[in-house]
Amino acid sequence: MKLDGKIALVTGGRGGIGRAVVKRLMQEGATVYAADLTEQGSLKLHDDDGSHFIKLDVTSEQDSISAFSAVKAQHGKLHILVNAAGIEIEKTIEQTTLAEWNQSFAVNATGTFLTSKYSLPLLRAAAESGISSSIINFGSYDGFIADPGLAAYCATKGAVHALTRAMACDHGPEGIRVNAICPGYIDTPMLQSFFEGDGSGGEGGNIDSLQQAVRDVHPMRTYGTPEDIANLVNWLASDEARYASGQLWVLDGGLSAQVQQMKL
Repeated sequence: MKLDGKIALVTGGRGGIGRAVVKRLMQEGATVYAADLTEQGSLKLHDDDGSHFIKLDVTSEQDSISAFSAVKAQHGKLHILVNAAGIEIEKTIEQTTLAEWNQSFAVNATGTFLTSKYSLPLLRAAAESGISSSIINFGSYDGFIADPGLAAYCATKGAVHALTRAMACDHGPEGIRVNAICPGYIDTPMLQSFFEGDGSGGEGGNIDSLQQAVRDVHPMRTYGTPEDIANLVNWLASDEARYASGQLWVLDGGLSAQVQQMKL
């Protein structure tokens, strides 16, 4: 197994993508801490997946300090940090309140900053063995191009992209690799909320038709699954990716590779 004996912490670990990541890392032999606001998470599931739950509000500095103190007390080190926690607000800047703007940055950007900051001593301790540690942030293809009505979300993901590069430069000499995964449309509760809202362009229209329209605009004629993302997380967390750092890995079924054609 690629991650046998390694310790990992996944923020948003009880959400759609986070839960799939936790499962995959455990399948590869890692001991995994699933950090989230509640043990049931956005999927409202009560199953015991064998991971260790840590209550974590990523916007709270004290919560981050406490979470990594708990990992230190048990293991003294951390090999993998996955920053999967995130929120999406479907509004233009004119519609977005200052409180909503600040909350978007607090979760998506500041949350990534806080957990990364307080994980560093444990990641350094793991890297002292001569094998690099790995931070995997979550950006978005919306950090490169924009969907309508997602102004704050796009801005936060652009911030995560820049932060990822900066962290990779600063901490690479310490044996810590930093990358970001930039998903496109992934079948999660967040995506279903998008289909139901004004941001989809459907104004809460027929869900089935909106889903099919999204599939059709992709070169691969489908959108992704949480497991697709977990597969890339697994590789970036493993020693096979020892030379991969400072990169933004777009996983979007070819969506951002194409020019959008006029419909005649």
